[in-house]
Order: sequence, then structure tokens, then C-alpha cells
Amino acid sequence: MKLYYSRNLNPRVAVAVARYLNAPVEFVRASPRNPANEAAFRRINPNALVPVLVERDRTLWETDAIACRLAMLAGSDFWVTGTHAPEFQMWVSWSIHHLTRAASVFYWEHVVKPHLGDISVDGEALREAAGEFHRYAGVLEDALSERTWLINERLSYADFRVATVLPFAAASNLPLQQYSHIRRWHEQLCELPAWSNPFEGLA
Repeated sequence: MKLYYSRNLNPRVAVAVARYLNAPVEFVRASPRNPANEAAFRRINPNALVPVLVERDRTLWETDAIACRLAMLAGSDFWVTGTHAPEFQMWVSWSIHHLTRAASVFYWEHVVKPHLGDISVDGEALREAAGEFHRYAGVLEDALSERTWLINERLSYADFRVATVLPFAAASNLPLQQYSHIRRWHEQLCELPAWSNPFEGLA
């Protein structure tokens, strides 16, 4: 079983999940958008993106699907089912469509563009994203003021997913100063080696 990854936002989450669950995967660093690789990579993911999990004759792309499958293989409740499943799905969906979407603008402007050699900064995009980020960070801050973890007072994939961009907060200039509960919660996550350094020992 192979997990194709890069060191960007969503692939990082997938690698962290695999490390946390001690999944028996071979980690393969990939650059699917490299013109030399794209045609071949589309055979396992027509979107030409990572992460991708290849398991015998099954291929899964998208971070959440991969996390679900790895939890199933591990027999783990890290992917929440049962009574708390709707709340779990709510936070996973919310993170993708709201908090991470806003925060990813900071990541793009301050991390990705400089890496590509573009030193320009789209100030208007950042101002718009800041409004959205503070709107949704406030929602998360309020939720975390009353709980240790997001679901049923225990660690779950919802915590990993909602925290997608936080390992890049400093590099992205993400405005987190006023959110003490978010910072406390992410410090807890960083006590897990799988989250704090998922790429340790990898290429």
C-alpha cells in the first residue's frame, strides 16, 4: 500500500493520519503537477493531485477518504462513527469550506508564492481572507473554550482536519494572537509526533 504525498496542506494531514495510526503504508513523495510526471500520475488520480492512497486494485484520492480508509484498516475510532458521527462530519466539512479556505489564502500568499519565486503579495486578497478567517476562528475559539477536543472530549480526525493550516501559521502570518483556546488546542496536537513532525525520516 502506497501513500503519495507532498509537504503541502492536505497531503500533510494524510501523512499525519497514517503516522498516528501506524498504517502499513509506503510513503512516496510526488510532484504530480510537474509536466514530466502529470500524464503518468493521472492514471492513479485524474485530478493530478496528492495525496493518493494506492491499495492493491483500489485507488483513493482526497484526504478525508484516505483518513477514513486508514482508520478502517486500523480498526480505529479515530474516524468517528455512531452517535457522534454527525457532529464529527460537521466539523470536518466546516473546516474545509470555511476556516481552512480562509486560512489557505495566507498560506498561498506567504508560503507558496515565495516558494515559486513570486514575491508579490495580494493585499486585497489578504484583507478579504482576514475578515473570513476571524469570523470562523471566532467560532472555533468559542467551541474550544468549553472542551479539550472537538468531539466527545477525545482526539479524533476532526481535530487533525480543522487544524490543517495551523502547522504553517507562523510562516503564513496567520493572525492567531487573540485566540488563546485555539493556540492551546494546537499545542496539544503538537505533543503528538505524528502531528508535529509527520515527515520525519521521509524523503
